Order: sequence, then C-alpha cells, then structure tokens
Amino acid sequence: MKPKKIWANLGVSNIERTKVFYEKLGFQVNGTPTNELVSFFFSEEAFIIHFFQKEKLQDSMEGKLTDLTIGNEVMFSISAETKKEFDDWIVAINNANGTILFNSNIDEKPFYNTHGYYVCVFTDPDGHKFNILYNAAK
Repeated sequence: MKPKKIWANLGVSNIERTKVFYEKLGFQVNGTPTNELVSFFFSEEAFIIHFFQKEKLQDSMEGKLTDLTIGNEVMFSISAETKKEFDDWIVAINNANGTILFNSNIDEKPFYNTHGYYVCVFTDPDGHKFNILYNAAK
C-alpha cells in the first residue's frame, strides 16, 4: 500500500482559540473552520493537522482522549532553516501565548544542546507539544 496523504487529528477545547493561536504562528487554514473543526497546513508538503472539538473527536475514536495535563500523546517537530528563523519562532510562540518548555539538559545557552541543535519545545493552548529544531552544525 502507498498512502497519498497522512494527517493528524487532535482534540481541542476551544476551536476559535486554536484558530487564533495557529494563525498567529503563520499557519494557513485548510478549508473553512466550523464550530467543530479547524484545520491547518503545517509544511510545504501540505501536512495537515485537524483540530476537532474534543467531544467530536472522542466520538470517532476507540477510546478516551489523553489528558495532556498528566501525559503526552505525540510531539510534532518543525524545522527551522536558519538561526534567525528559529529565533523568530520563539518570538511568535510567545506572542501567540504558547507555552515554551525549557529543557534542563541544556547547559550554557538557552535552547542549545550539545549535539549542535537549537531546540524549542512548546505547547499550544490545549497542551499539544511541538518542537522547533535548527541544526547549527550544518
């Protein structure tokens, strides 16, 4: 089998808040938002994440949604092409009221790890995790 597309479906508590958050980060809306769904393109390859109202998503799943205050579901990684782009992401995340999680394994420089990467882990308003990665060793 050869899938033509793959996308993610995540549950959120407030569609409008989610729409505003991801628009502030510069993501393009996919389709027309409703009171049950907002969807965004997350890359040049048109990777899509659908954000469903939690109750709507749970109706279609075979089990309960994860409580993101006590556990994790997945972490999406987003690449930055330059250090400036990486820094711009941090500003945009803060301006959109995202939550940046600091890594205690990073010693001297904020966001820099010993493998040559700048890493910024953040959550959206519902607790979905993302990380921004920039390879400084390129």
